[in-house]
Amino acid sequence: MIEFHDVSKVFDNRVRALSEVDLFIGKGEFAFVVGPSGAGKSTLLRLIYRADLPTKGSVIVDGRNLGTMRRSAIPFLRRNIGVVFQDFKLLPRRNVHENVAFALEVTGLARSETRKRVAQVLDVVGLRSKQRSYPDELSGGEQQRVSLARALANSPKILLADEPTGNLDPEAGASLMRHLVEISLLGTTVLVATHAKPIVDVFRARVIRLERGRVVSDEERSGYDGSLSPRGGAG
Repeated sequence: MIEFHDVSKVFDNRVRALSEVDLFIGKGEFAFVVGPSGAGKSTLLRLIYRADLPTKGSVIVDGRNLGTMRRSAIPFLRRNIGVVFQDFKLLPRRNVHENVAFALEVTGLARSETRKRVAQVLDVVGLRSKQRSYPDELSGGEQQRVSLARALANSPKILLADEPTGNLDPEAGASLMRHLVEISLLGTTVLVATHAKPIVDVFRARVIRLERGRVVSDEERSGYDGSLSPRGGAG
C-alpha cells in the first residue's frame, strides 16, 4: 500500500529531513511513526500525500510512483488519503455538518449522497447530535473528531494522522485513538505520527522510530484486541 525505497529529503535550506528510508506498510495496517521533534515524522507523512517530493528515492502509494505522477492526478490520489492534523483545520464559519460536507462537495458528489455520507461518518465518530454546532461550540476532543470525520468522508484507503492527540487531554486522546484503531480494523491503512509515549504504550501496534531522519527501529507489537479495550503497560 505504502512503499519507501531509499528515500531522502533535503530542503532548500539544506536541512536533511529524511535519510535513506526504506519502508513497507500494508493494506489495513495500523502503525505509529515516533521520534522527537525534528526527527522527520511530518515530512514522511507529507511525502505520502505528495505535499512534498523526495530529493532521492521513490515513494509508491497504492501502486503508483508519486515522483512520476502527473500534477493533474494529484487530486485523485488525495481522495484516497485522509489527513488529520494536530490543529484540526476546521472552517470556523461552517457548522460540523458543513465542515465534513465540504470535503465531499469539492469532488462534485451529489447533494443527497453527501448528506448520507456525512451522517454515516458523524455516526462513526459519535458526533451526529452535534452536526449543527460550530467549531467554537465544541471541546478540543470533539473538534478533532470532526477533523477525523472529514478525513473519512471520501472513504479513503489510507488515513494519516499528524500528532492527532497533541492538543487533547489524555481521555480525549485515548478516545480518538480507539476510533483510529477501529477504522484500521475495517480495512483502512492508518499511520499515526506522534511523540506521545503513553498512547504508543497502550495501543501496542507496529512502531517505526525515526531519529534525525533515519529509521532506527521498526518493531511489530501487539496488545489491543477487536473489542478495542486498550491494554496498559509498556512491557
